Amino acid sequence: MEFFIEISFIFLFSLVFLYYYFHEKNGIPTNWPIVGMLPALFLNIHKINDYFTEIIEKTNLNFVFEGPWLANMHILGTVDPANVHYIMSKNFGNYPKGSKFNEIFDVLGDGIFNSDSPMWEYHRKMAHSFLSHSNFHENLVKNVQEKIESGLKPILNHVSNQGIEIDLQDLFGRFTFDIICTILMDFDPRSLSIELPSVPPAKALDDLEEIILYRHAIPPFIWKSLRWLNIGQERKHKQAWIILDDFIYSCISNQNSKNDEMDIDVLKLYMEENEKNYGAPEKKRDDDTKFLRDTILNFLIAGRDTTSTALSWFFYLLSKNPHVEIKLGEELEKIMNQTQDFSNNSRELCNKLVYLHASLCETLRLYPPVVFEAKSPVETDILPSGHTVNPNMQIIFNLYAMGRMKSIWGEDCWEFKPERWISENGKIRHEPSYKFLAFNAGPRTCVGKDMAFTQMKIVAATVLRNYRIEAVEGYEVIPDISIILRMKYGFKVKVNRIQGMAKHG
Repeated sequence: MEFFIEISFIFLFSLVFLYYYFHEKNGIPTNWPIVGMLPALFLNIHKINDYFTEIIEKTNLNFVFEGPWLANMHILGTVDPANVHYIMSKNFGNYPKGSKFNEIFDVLGDGIFNSDSPMWEYHRKMAHSFLSHSNFHENLVKNVQEKIESGLKPILNHVSNQGIEIDLQDLFGRFTFDIICTILMDFDPRSLSIELPSVPPAKALDDLEEIILYRHAIPPFIWKSLRWLNIGQERKHKQAWIILDDFIYSCISNQNSKNDEMDIDVLKLYMEENEKNYGAPEKKRDDDTKFLRDTILNFLIAGRDTTSTALSWFFYLLSKNPHVEIKLGEELEKIMNQTQDFSNNSRELCNKLVYLHASLCETLRLYPPVVFEAKSPVETDILPSGHTVNPNMQIIFNLYAMGRMKSIWGEDCWEFKPERWISENGKIRHEPSYKFLAFNAGPRTCVGKDMAFTQMKIVAATVLRNYRIEAVEGYEVIPDISIILRMKYGFKVKVNRIQGMAKHG
């Protein structure tokens, strides 16, 4: 509601009038004089992903959106796999993030999401160095299991014993926030506790991600004016930015005071690399601390939001498809047998859980945590679909819509069907990244993919073996309007401990 208040009443009234009385009956937005297609966008912003899905299916996987005159809003929405493959791989060099992306995502600074070569190459090299560290996988599993025992299980046991409801999305968000802060900065904020304390940095991330999506939906001159005036959503954006800066800079300061050579975390790795490149700490560049801040914030979003969101939708889909949960229980009983955790042979156990892996892939197909990818060409180009694109245009891939296209995934594309990911010989079926874009594609393919699957499998397996998750009847579960596909009102559930497993909790 706050978003609409920010736009003048007269302007909005005019748009609504135009839309209701003169819109096209075929469901395709009309490109009106002066206002362009903005009326249709405003009227459907509350269900933007479903609306985009409807349009893109009617327009053969590609749709050109035109904003108001002089607003510089020229967007090609596409889910065409040929276009995705061409942009993300074949002609990758011509499609960086671009200046428009950097403006909208200004809070990310020079982190891996915002940057292009050579800065992006540096971040990717550092991420590879960390993820391939000899102790990384072992430490990841250790941290996840410790957080399960100290945080997740006590809360689930508590709500089960008390017979109370809990927001599972909030629980998973706290879990992944604690884990990623530990991995990145060797700091556990301990947000996952029975008291469910307020976590201002986590709330600030949620606010930023919501506002960033709105920046995509309105002409740049409007949100830039609001930013200059420091009102509305942009004031909220600024406040969230300050909260995150205070949190991250505090962690950086604490890391500077540590002298523990045994631990390995991302912040320490970057700080050591900076010292190699720029000499002793007192001689480092003036912007080094901000660079570390940008790096941490980018990885914080990647590590917290994607995993927690995927787990939330996973259990939501299981609540709607009990036959899948039964099959998962059978697989876990067979593969894990008497093993109660992943302390030993974690890689082997994770690789054997084929149906669980397939179920997670199917969740990511239907509810991709990162809803869209945005690109802009450096030079004018012609895509495989025949569309001409130029540097003044943005190209947006909507992953939510892509997973719901019959021409890509078949007539049953709306069904939750893990079997589509399993081959005849019982192995995971490979789907090309330009068709399944949840982990990006081409040179920018997510380097943390294995880390995400490991974490999700351990959490999912633990919960499924120890508890029955029951969705609260009548509680509305719908996607939020944000760059991260969270549930708008959370996911309220009741938890029941499985008899015979209490001794392990």
